[in-house]
Amino acid sequence: MNAKITVTAKYLPERTLTNTDLEKMVETSNDWILSRTGIEKRHLVGEGEATSDMCKHVAMDLLNKSGKSPEDIDLILVATSTPDFPVVSTAALVQDKIGAVNAWGYDIVAACTGFVYAMETGAKLVESGKYKNVIVIGADTMSSIIDYTDRNTCVIFGDGAGGVLLEPSTDNCGILDSILLADGSGHQYLTVPAGGSLHPASKDTVDKRMHYVYQDGKTVFKFAVKNMAEVSKQILDNNNISGSDLKLFIPHQANKRIIDAAAERCGLTDDQVLININKYGNTTAGTIPIALDDAVEENRLEKNDLLLFAAFGGGFTWGSMLIRWA
Repeated sequence: MNAKITVTAKYLPERTLTNTDLEKMVETSNDWILSRTGIEKRHLVGEGEATSDMCKHVAMDLLNKSGKSPEDIDLILVATSTPDFPVVSTAALVQDKIGAVNAWGYDIVAACTGFVYAMETGAKLVESGKYKNVIVIGADTMSSIIDYTDRNTCVIFGDGAGGVLLEPSTDNCGILDSILLADGSGHQYLTVPAGGSLHPASKDTVDKRMHYVYQDGKTVFKFAVKNMAEVSKQILDNNNISGSDLKLFIPHQANKRIIDAAAERCGLTDDQVLININKYGNTTAGTIPIALDDAVEENRLEKNDLLLFAAFGGGFTWGSMLIRWA
């Protein structure tokens, strides 16, 4: 038995932040941002809107598209680095908000690789035979942890959520393989320094702006280019597949130059690569499921097409996943 994706959904907040807007906030320019990231705009949550609210929109859309009721859902997994609360899981809040009274769930923290990690977890639970309807969501409210006076980070990130419904598959469709990796020695290069048990919130941590994302851009870029490209090629080699066999490559949308390097390593054409970073920026755990829903809406996938996910994130975490579309 495999786990297959039967429905996709996404949610982007209404408010947008363009490169022109950022020019008025920090020392940057539209040309500078475009040349280094490929981003034109990003979406930001509205007043009082949190990660669980975006997840609720995604979950309700999945239910509506699938024709299932909230009571049908067995499990909810949410990949996020920006939960509503430090203690209560976002998955629990989503379970309550959609009325999934028979479901349990929890959050997975793996930064930008979070959705791929969550997909692996959800797939294995479906494959166990115990769970039949599993919602997997990747969502982040990055605007809640971004310093909009730091041009190194504020130009990159946006808010958004995407998700899928996983169900059992008895044919050869579904999740075929995955490679998931981590290297905690790189934790200091992409992190939020305070707010955890090491540096609890205090006047000092607030004054030092330690509750915002810190990124050593050059180190992260080099590591991401190398490892996302390698893990993408490795999963193809492991399954005796060449780049030409793929219908679509959906990489984490962090930086167009990183995406281009991974695509080149796999020998892919432009038509085989989905890039939407220009519209949404880096929504961390949300990028891959948002892009997947874009692909579905654009009719870019048909049954039995081979699909490749690849991601890289803070931690460091990275991985790839090979799927035969159902």
